[in-house]
Amino acid sequence: MPRQPSHDAGTSSRQLPVILAPHADELLSSWISRHASFYAIPPLGMLRHCLPEVSSLHAADRSLNGDQVVHLAGVFSTEPATVRRMTLSNMAPSSRRLLAAKPVQSCSACHPGDHETRPVLRSQLLGWRITCPLCGDLLKHTGGQDRPSPFSHYHGAALIGERLLDNEAERGARTWTSPAEIARLLLMRRVPRPLPRGYEPWRFRVLGAIIPDLDDVVERRSLPTPASPILPLHLRPALLAGVAIVERAGPEMLQMLRGQMMGQNQARFSSAIDEITTHTCRSTAPSQLQLI
Repeated sequence: MPRQPSHDAGTSSRQLPVILAPHADELLSSWISRHASFYAIPPLGMLRHCLPEVSSLHAADRSLNGDQVVHLAGVFSTEPATVRRMTLSNMAPSSRRLLAAKPVQSCSACHPGDHETRPVLRSQLLGWRITCPLCGDLLKHTGGQDRPSPFSHYHGAALIGERLLDNEAERGARTWTSPAEIARLLLMRRVPRPLPRGYEPWRFRVLGAIIPDLDDVVERRSLPTPASPILPLHLRPALLAGVAIVERAGPEMLQMLRGQMMGQNQARFSSAIDEITTHTCRSTAPSQLQLI
C-alpha cells in the first residue's frame, strides 16, 4: 500500500514521496484527486494536506493565488508554472461565465473511455470550445448522444470565433472589445419583423439576425439562461461564427443590431454597446483573422 502523506501539524509543506505525472491539459483538481486515489485518502483530505486554507477542489481550480501555487508546486515537486497551467485562476473575468461547473464535453482521441483512471481536462469545462486544444478534433458531448451541428457550413468562421474567445480567456488578448461580451450580446432576445405567425419570444435571439438558420433549430431547453449560460455543442458553431463576424465588422454592426430589439432589452443592449464604443480604440488596420 502506498505510504500516506503525513497530516501532522506543520508538515503540510512536505513533498509527497510519490508524484504522478500530470496528463496534458489536466485540471488541477483531477491531478490532486488521482494522488488521493493513489494514497487511498479522500480528495479533500489530499487538498487539505497540501493547502489547509482552501475550502474545496472547485476553489483550487479557480482561485489559487501566487503563494498557494508556489506552495503546491513544492509539495508536488514541480514547477509553479506547471501548476498554474492546470488551474483556471488566470482566466479573464469576462470569460468566467462560460466555464462549466463540471465536464460537458470531451475528445474521443485525447480522453479515451478505456483509460484506467480518466483525468479531467481543462478543455472539458471551456464552454466556448468546439475543438480539442490538444489534437484539433471536434469535441463530443459528455454523458449523452451527440447531435450533428446544422451549422457545419460556418465551420471556418466558428474556428475564428473559438480562437478569439480562447485568446481572451487564456491570454487576456482582445481586439476592439471583449469577444465574450459580443457573445453575451448576441444571445439577448430580439424581435423579428414582421412578427411570424405563432411568435414565441424566447426563440429569437440577436444572433439569428446574423445566422438566420438559428431561428428554426433552437429549442427552449438548448438556449442559455443565467444559471446555465453555455450553449450545447451542436449550437455553439453558430455563436462562434457570429462572434467572428461581429469582431470583423466592428462596432458599426452592433449599432445595426440595436434595431433588432425593443423595450428594456434594447435599453440594456444600447447601454452595453455605448460602453463598448466609449472604450473602443480600434486600429485602422483590418483584423488579422480572416473569415474563410
